[in-house]
Amino acid sequence: MSSLAAGALQVGGVALAPLLPGSVQSMKARLQGRRGASPLQPYRDLRRLWRKSTVDPIGTGVVYRTAPAVAAAAMLVAFALVPVAGRSGDWSLGNDALVLVGLLALARFALAAAAWDTGNGFALMGAARDLTLAVFGEALLALTLLLAALPAGSTDLTAMSAAAAGAGIWSEPAHWCGALAIALVVLVETGRQPVDNPDTHLELTMIHEGPLLEYAGRDLAYLHWVAAARHWLFLVLAAELFLPHARGFAAGLAALAGGLVALCVALALTETAQAKMRILRVPPLLTLGSLVALAGVGSWIAGVAA
Repeated sequence: MSSLAAGALQVGGVALAPLLPGSVQSMKARLQGRRGASPLQPYRDLRRLWRKSTVDPIGTGVVYRTAPAVAAAAMLVAFALVPVAGRSGDWSLGNDALVLVGLLALARFALAAAAWDTGNGFALMGAARDLTLAVFGEALLALTLLLAALPAGSTDLTAMSAAAAGAGIWSEPAHWCGALAIALVVLVETGRQPVDNPDTHLELTMIHEGPLLEYAGRDLAYLHWVAAARHWLFLVLAAELFLPHARGFAAGLAALAGGLVALCVALALTETAQAKMRILRVPPLLTLGSLVALAGVGSWIAGVAA
């Protein structure tokens, strides 16, 4: 029954994903003394875009037209891989963390290829910046997942979530290193400040929004949902692997809900307190995160050897 309920929640996450960036934006506005938009605003935007027709720029081909569908399909499969409260539906896909990394990379590649297909200067600039950060961000993500896999002895996400349950794991320095590293991963993969500014409308500063400039209508709705899906996947992943939670399904589900709220508040506070960094300063920051993760791996190996 827990697997069935977890599978239903994984499917429900497809619909709940836009609520997370909407909540972060609403909290950030309140912290800055503004009224701000409703947390449901992303749903209104998706409905508005879905009613509009698509646009195919002159000279674009199949790469441009299929990129939104490829990115959305990769995210849908990723939803089936990430467990909810330590459980996953019986999708016959497994829950391997490395497959998840590959799906996220596939979605990023599809958008970058579409930017090259359009030939738009600002889209290419945004795609180039995104891929530059991905070189460091995906390496940091892989190291972070390695830290979570060491206690479990497996790259299965359900086993990794079970190994991170309880209070014993918090006595391990490697777990603290992983928690610091996943915080940077969340900022990079969700396009939040100080890495990127989700509120910007200036093409010269765009990173994640740059490759989307030529899209409109339903295609743009797909891509906005993909951005929201990244919020859901990474916040759930951070809560499942590095925040306190119990081993039982019901208790784990309550902890997951509380963890998502806490992470959304943390993102809102970070964006309120920090301005966007210069892009040349982001790679050193991610390199520092990788060094912290490597220190965690070394700490774990030293502890096992002792």
